[in-house]
Amino acid sequence: MGRIFTKNIKALAKTAASLDETLFHNANGYIGVRGSLEEGVPHDFNTMRGTYINGFYDIVDMKQAENLCNLIEKKETMLNVADTQTIYLTVNGEPFSLLTGDIVKCKRSLDMDEGVTTREVVWKSPKGDKVGINIKRMTSFEELSLFTIEYEVTALSKDAKVMFSSAHIPEVSNYSDASDPRLAAESPKFINLVDSGIWDGTSYALAETTRSGLKVCSMVSHTVSDPKARLCTVRDGNGNMICDVVCDVKKGEKVTLVKYSIFTDSLRFEDPVAAAKEKMSVVMEDGLPYYYNKQRLYLKNYWKNSMLEIHNDARMSEAVSFNMYELLCSSAKDSFGNIAAKGLSGEGYEGHYFWDTEMFVLPYFVLTDPYLARMLLRYRYRTLDKARENARLMGHKKGALFPWRTITGVECSGYFPSGTAQYHIDGDIAYSIINYYLVTGDLDFIKECGEEVLIETARLWLDVGNYVGGTFRINDVTGPDEYTCMVNNNYYTNMVAAYNLRWAVKLYKLLEEKGLAGALKKKIKITEAELKEMSEAADKMYFAPLSKDGVIPQDDSFFDKPKWNIKGTPKDKFPLLLHYHPLHLYRYQVCKQADTVMAFFLFGDMIDKKTQEKSFEYYEEVTTHDSSLSKCAFSVVASKLGMKDKAYKYFGNSAEFDIRNLHDNTQYGVHTANMGGSFMAVVYGFAGLSITEKGISIAPFVPDKWTGYSFKINYMGSRVRIDVTKDNVTVTLEEGNPFTMEIYGRKRKISKTTDVIII
Repeated sequence: MGRIFTKNIKALAKTAASLDETLFHNANGYIGVRGSLEEGVPHDFNTMRGTYINGFYDIVDMKQAENLCNLIEKKETMLNVADTQTIYLTVNGEPFSLLTGDIVKCKRSLDMDEGVTTREVVWKSPKGDKVGINIKRMTSFEELSLFTIEYEVTALSKDAKVMFSSAHIPEVSNYSDASDPRLAAESPKFINLVDSGIWDGTSYALAETTRSGLKVCSMVSHTVSDPKARLCTVRDGNGNMICDVVCDVKKGEKVTLVKYSIFTDSLRFEDPVAAAKEKMSVVMEDGLPYYYNKQRLYLKNYWKNSMLEIHNDARMSEAVSFNMYELLCSSAKDSFGNIAAKGLSGEGYEGHYFWDTEMFVLPYFVLTDPYLARMLLRYRYRTLDKARENARLMGHKKGALFPWRTITGVECSGYFPSGTAQYHIDGDIAYSIINYYLVTGDLDFIKECGEEVLIETARLWLDVGNYVGGTFRINDVTGPDEYTCMVNNNYYTNMVAAYNLRWAVKLYKLLEEKGLAGALKKKIKITEAELKEMSEAADKMYFAPLSKDGVIPQDDSFFDKPKWNIKGTPKDKFPLLLHYHPLHLYRYQVCKQADTVMAFFLFGDMIDKKTQEKSFEYYEEVTTHDSSLSKCAFSVVASKLGMKDKAYKYFGNSAEFDIRNLHDNTQYGVHTANMGGSFMAVVYGFAGLSITEKGISIAPFVPDKWTGYSFKINYMGSRVRIDVTKDNVTVTLEEGNPFTMEIYGRKRKISKTTDVIII
């Protein structure tokens, strides 16, 4: 059975239009196109019609109320670059719209094996003319700059005169909503047309950003199946380029318009117009069937490495497949971009990259596509100098501080208490580099990029922390929980800092042993005294004592505050961040998301299990899960602690977060990190995966509602398939060399011979 998500639409509703633009968007990691209706909707629908390029941005002023030293006063924002998805259709003189006439049938689908979205419509015009409309859209994984629309019309009731009017609109604006801090508050004109033209029916437009100086070229060409029809492209009075074609279609016959769009930018191409022209020439020569076939083959290989299936729960299988597909679509395929909080599906959080990538998405790619994981980590290395600059702005004399939210590597968070103060971002990036190494053994990457990041982030911890009574303490930071800000000794932060410090030393020593540290030592001037200082700080890292009930404090002062009455808070007051002043929230024990619990996920083998259990239950009572990152982390930890029912409850909410729009905000874009988290909830949670210096191990269980599940992971260059049922676990080496895996505490050699373990 194919991986297809389908939605039947009986009537076009305002509330659903924006949501469907997200769920049926097209993206390939370079470009993303919202799933807007080609013919458009009325302005009062308030939809977000956009096309985005990963890493392409402009600069926006972010004026602070008071001009204090080094507060951020400008930010970067992802841009809507052009509209090439607009196609108007008229049938016997009547414009097609889902708001007029009768919708006999309307179905939208996302085919995750073919890599396309489709819209199938049977429409009866106000005059009674019935036509079938089938629209297929694709952003190509073969040619990342390519977006296509195949628009087919069939005359069903009688002969029809069909007219396509396909628009290329180069000047567009971004979406804004001043009432929601997760969106831009305003949408000034970010992009200006520099040049445009038409030759041989192909239109192009070159635009330049207002302040960042980046350029983008959009180019459009068409073909039509009717040999008698003529394509005519002209410029309208607004500077848009319109391709019109009129076709006479006999009853029972059809006509197809194919629209090819190419997008290129000056980040990646010296001459975007020349690059677009060259690419369009190749694309038009190869033809659409060629790219459909390449799309199919690309995804066949992707699913071969990334499969996750739930045996007897079609709905949950659909949800996890959707999430894994969207992870692929969201992820940059080069080091100029990364993974935005909303991927390329919408403008929520303005296209910024957060810690989400390292802690929730990279673990997925490390296990399924190590090459792509390496590329995503290279983005952080490419921005290391800007992280060093950011550290100096924050008063640190050494080290690198990666920004809380960014596009190019500069800080874009204006509210520093819950933004820049989240120093744990350094530890998160360090953790992801170490995790990549533990799964792949790729010491070349550590030598070329990884260790330099580890040393510079370790240096930052030495500069921000200080000794008190023989313990190393980190004060005035914010942990993952953004409802508790500017605290001393946040547990999660201190844990990732200590891990960062230890591994910076450990991997440097390994490089030295293998004679690979010379160039790095010369470049960053690391000394033995500095390495010793790092080891000492890690060993003496301070953690507040347990409460009298045996619970780990989230920070030094967390238990000094009264508890927020979560159960007594009206439902319409969630998320709390939209209804209560930040200072009011900071004075209570209330968590937006997993914080201390997140540390249990990462470092559970270092923490007493009884302490984890008591702490988990405590933080359950004070966590609102207002963040989409929260429930997947709770699910993993519940699994590790043997709380199977809770693990499944949290997983279900996590897995279906977007496909069921559980937070009622998917219309602004998918929640990419949560999608990675739902994969981890199965693989790290239910399957009990653990990867440490000692090796790889699993200890699976099957939730009561399932009969089993199957997944694939890569480890040290080998791919294994793991099938889990109520009765047994089957591990099969599909590719690569045999290796040893620990299963339920027993070491097993995994080879091409299937190994069955009876539970």
